[in-house]
Amino acid sequence: MGRRSSWLDWIASLDASTRSKVLAELSDDDARLMANEWVFSARPDQLPPPGDWKTWVICSGRGWGKTRTGASWVIDEVRSGRASRVCILGRTAGDVRDVMVDGESGILASSPPDFRPEYEPSKRRLTWPNGAIATTFSSDAPSALRGPQFSHAWVDELAAHASFEAWDQLSFGLRLGDHPRALITTTPRPLIRLKKIMEAHDTVVTRGSTMDNRHNLAEAFIEAVVDRYAGTTLGRQELEGELLSELPGALFSRADIEKARVDTHPELERIVVAIDPAITSRADSDESGIIVAGKARGDFYVLEDLSVRATPEKVCRRAIDAYHRFQADRVVVEANQGGDVWSTIIHNIDASVPVKAVHASRGKATRAEPTAGRYEQGRCHHVRPLPELEDQLCSFIPGETRDSPDRLDALVWAITELDGGAVVDVAIDPNFGYKGPNAWL
Repeated sequence: MGRRSSWLDWIASLDASTRSKVLAELSDDDARLMANEWVFSARPDQLPPPGDWKTWVICSGRGWGKTRTGASWVIDEVRSGRASRVCILGRTAGDVRDVMVDGESGILASSPPDFRPEYEPSKRRLTWPNGAIATTFSSDAPSALRGPQFSHAWVDELAAHASFEAWDQLSFGLRLGDHPRALITTTPRPLIRLKKIMEAHDTVVTRGSTMDNRHNLAEAFIEAVVDRYAGTTLGRQELEGELLSELPGALFSRADIEKARVDTHPELERIVVAIDPAITSRADSDESGIIVAGKARGDFYVLEDLSVRATPEKVCRRAIDAYHRFQADRVVVEANQGGDVWSTIIHNIDASVPVKAVHASRGKATRAEPTAGRYEQGRCHHVRPLPELEDQLCSFIPGETRDSPDRLDALVWAITELDGGAVVDVAIDPNFGYKGPNAWL
């Protein structure tokens, strides 16, 4: 094992031209033995970079070969004896199973016949002949990563994870062995946390475009996707793998947010807590957006982002705590997703909290435009960095964004309320007496 590993490491250190010559000089028997070795079929940029790095980020376009590269890196690290306990982390449990493990370019398909792991889906575990073990996790269940320790990790599509909480928990557990390492394979999105990971001193970044792997892609894919999106903003991100700081077409701008950011705020005239409730509270459900904002002298101050994925009662208790802590005027709840029920839950917990239920009669983009205008005017100030909220704001492109921007929606409800009020569907006072539309105005 040691001699094989050293030989392959030497091969991997050669440039592409020299490696081709070495391969051409192999005997037929040796060539057959080497047929399953990734080092001979990989492009140079798909092989691990040299150096004493801790995190290797492959930030590239669709179809570049990220999955095959990630799977092959895990296999080679395990077979060399460098990896003993591996974390396989994907966006959802289905993605991990169907793409990273059992997919056409996943670990099982990429493994050589004499070194194929045993896969036990019910235990979320792969076990190799040399005793190394990999355990699978998904970003929508970050608490499962509290406790386990790893020597290596492969994280796929980090930019598409529901949040960075799973990555944070993994980072605490990446502490086994002499040199714990992580490989992140992802299509880029303009996320503050991703940018910080890529800029870290112990991170090495590999960039690439879809066209780097054109010879392995179907012509139908090239025609339908590449030709259609080449040169567009979406194409720059999804095909060229470019990490854009601003997305043309996005309603909110990072430049506007940074320019208006403040360390403190003046005495506020009004403060509200706004909730954009999720329909369900499962592990894979959307978050419930909870934003605290205030107003002073015509400007707006975003004080806190308390968004969370939890049961309605826990969400309401979180909002009630913020109401009292910030001495807010009221809690605003969107009524479209059972807002009346949420109002009742709040009053069952604390009858002293005034609640205003608002109804979304227009689309997200239309509702958000006035708030985006306030940001453009420099009148919306973030009192401290709110990375997840800011990522969601600056990634929202009307007509293109598919994910439900719950933090954005809660922010819009808060600023709209402070800026003159929204369309009211139902209003309930602390005594549960229905006073009709506009009762709290």
